Amino acid sequence: MRLSLRFLLPLALALAGVAYAVIPLVDTLTLKWFVRDIEIRVQLIAGTMEGPLSELVASQSKAKLQAYLQRIIQDERLFAIGFCDRNNQLIYKTATYPDSVPCEQAAEVKSGPTAVVRLAQGAVHVAAVGLETGGRPLGRLILLHDMSWAERRSSLTKWYLFYLFAGIGVVISLVTVLVAHLSWRGWVQGVRGMLRGEGLIGLIRDQQHKPELQPVAQDLRAMIHELQSDKRMRDERQMSWKPATLKMILRDHLAGDEVMIVSNREPYVHNRRDQQIDVQVPASGVVTALEPIMRACSGVWIAHGSGSGDRDVVDARNHVRVPPDDPAYEIRRIWMTSEEEEGYYYGFANEGLWPLCHLAHVRPVFRSSDWTHYKAINERFAMTIVEEAKTDNPVVLIQDYHLALVPKMVRDRLPHATIITFWHIPWPNPESYAICPWHQDILEGLLGSSILGFHTRFHCSNFIKTVDRSLETRIDWDSSTISYGGKLTAVNHYPISIEWPSRMFLGQPSVPECRTQIRAKYGLSASHQVGIGVERLDYTKGILERFLAVERLLELQPEWIGKLSFLQLAAPSRSKIDEYQHLGQQVTAFADRINRRFGRGTYQPIYLMIKHHDPEEIAIHYRAADFCVVSSLHDGMNLVAKEFVAARDDEQGVLILSQFTGAAAELAEALVVNPYNIDECAAALQLALTMPGTEQRARMRSLRGIVQEFNVYRWAGRMLMDAARMRQRARVLRQTGGRDVRAATEEFR
Repeated sequence: MRLSLRFLLPLALALAGVAYAVIPLVDTLTLKWFVRDIEIRVQLIAGTMEGPLSELVASQSKAKLQAYLQRIIQDERLFAIGFCDRNNQLIYKTATYPDSVPCEQAAEVKSGPTAVVRLAQGAVHVAAVGLETGGRPLGRLILLHDMSWAERRSSLTKWYLFYLFAGIGVVISLVTVLVAHLSWRGWVQGVRGMLRGEGLIGLIRDQQHKPELQPVAQDLRAMIHELQSDKRMRDERQMSWKPATLKMILRDHLAGDEVMIVSNREPYVHNRRDQQIDVQVPASGVVTALEPIMRACSGVWIAHGSGSGDRDVVDARNHVRVPPDDPAYEIRRIWMTSEEEEGYYYGFANEGLWPLCHLAHVRPVFRSSDWTHYKAINERFAMTIVEEAKTDNPVVLIQDYHLALVPKMVRDRLPHATIITFWHIPWPNPESYAICPWHQDILEGLLGSSILGFHTRFHCSNFIKTVDRSLETRIDWDSSTISYGGKLTAVNHYPISIEWPSRMFLGQPSVPECRTQIRAKYGLSASHQVGIGVERLDYTKGILERFLAVERLLELQPEWIGKLSFLQLAAPSRSKIDEYQHLGQQVTAFADRINRRFGRGTYQPIYLMIKHHDPEEIAIHYRAADFCVVSSLHDGMNLVAKEFVAARDDEQGVLILSQFTGAAAELAEALVVNPYNIDECAAALQLALTMPGTEQRARMRSLRGIVQEFNVYRWAGRMLMDAARMRQRARVLRQTGGRDVRAATEEFR
């Protein structure tokens, strides 16, 4: 018993010390939780009152406003309400509002526990919420919540914790006494044995066996690490998707292997202007998505050097370090003649494959001379990849329809490489695809990939159906894998996105400053409504359709004439192709016709800017606009929609989005329209222009959450993790000689 008391006395003291430290901490945390709940209620109440309160203040009906505020404080926890104007004058208040809380004091109260102050009436929580109407500050709403209930709950919590620790102390004491009495005799015998040398003999025996157990222990540790790693890879929700995550995947799952990105378009173009060389970022969704990945992985980007000053800045190996201000990776440029570019890029890629894959009612053109150039340039890209590879198993990310033959060409030369090909545009149905005279060659080229990615499940399904109809393959429909020529290709959907937070919007002026700047630039009033469209000048983007929608809106709702302008930023694209030249003429003619019809003096309904725009300039337009229109007739994803959402940290603005974009499947809170239905698009414009701020905030907050969670690092990371799993499977097959049940069955027979 004396021994038990020796255990229990220190235990009791320890529990008392823990209780003394924990109970005040829990009390503080409880108060913080209560205050957080109150602050959430404050935002909800303020958001609910914003509209009615704005109308009542504008009507200057003091009686109605007093009655409205009195109804609000029927809530048992809401003690009093006051309303201060922009000059910090308390102009309306409920009868319970204390004189000891003037507007200046309420405005200075910070959030958190410091917002709880003690008045003669007891403890109250003070919150001041700014209200706006039409973008103009209205005043501050002062909300006072009674906190006496929190004090009562805090007192109860302390007693509950006291009883809890007392109970724990009793239980632990009983267990301690029992264990002490049961183990005391064995413990004493063990000590006596060690004094006699028995423990030393056992220790020596263990040391003798330790070298034999080391390999087993190492194998067990490796197996546990592999299982934990595999679990993390399979549950991507456990990952925090940022640049460091990609580096971790490369290090832990791909053995730190080198990464190469291969695309036709380069992320930075050097153009000669007079005696200087300017650096330009091309208008490309592919570049927007991939450039942050390359910064994170520090590899090599292989691309066509198309700038007039590109040759002047590369080294002897045709490399240049980028970005210019903070080099993080290298571009390896390849060169082609004007004739090669005409056939490969303008011909087969953009007069053949581009219209074939986009349902934009433009007939694809296929010429054998273009196909010859296409094959030659793809071979040049493939050989460059082989030259740049430092090992026999690099990770190669091949981008888009310009390089459909490259995966097989690289696979033939680097059989152990991990080749991830991403097709950024839609994949047509098998009947449409069969129009291409060399459709089998393109399929065989793409099936050289370890992983073939598309934006949507629908495009994956179209591709697998096309392969099933065109080639003799073995297809596992459940896992979306294709076995062709002894090689396995996984066909998966990976919706592309943008980086979060985007460097494009860092350091930008505030939204009010952007609104003022853009309206001053175009000579518009502060209340003028502004819509924005940002695209390459391409017939798939639905620019004509959105102009027609603006025209239809002004026809049906003439009150918007003089109050609404649409700003179209269009980057010139593929101007050597007749269809694009014709589109440029059409777009200009449509804008001129609508401006002549509805223009008044200096007022223009449509501002059309066909030129290259810097990312900073685009960002300011995004932040200044009241709505953004993305009316693509057929699109793989469309990152303009996600850029607009990322730009709106004020949680205002409306996104009008075509149902024929891949983004429509993710951004359901946008106003989704059929761009061919002009009346529907005009109705969406009207809805965007009249949407209350609270609804805009709810929609934009949800959209921003989606873009933040499913960012470009998650897009790339999922492909890299799938590639790591495929590499692991390939290693197992090599170790087992590639045998499976079918092979064993053949041997058995």
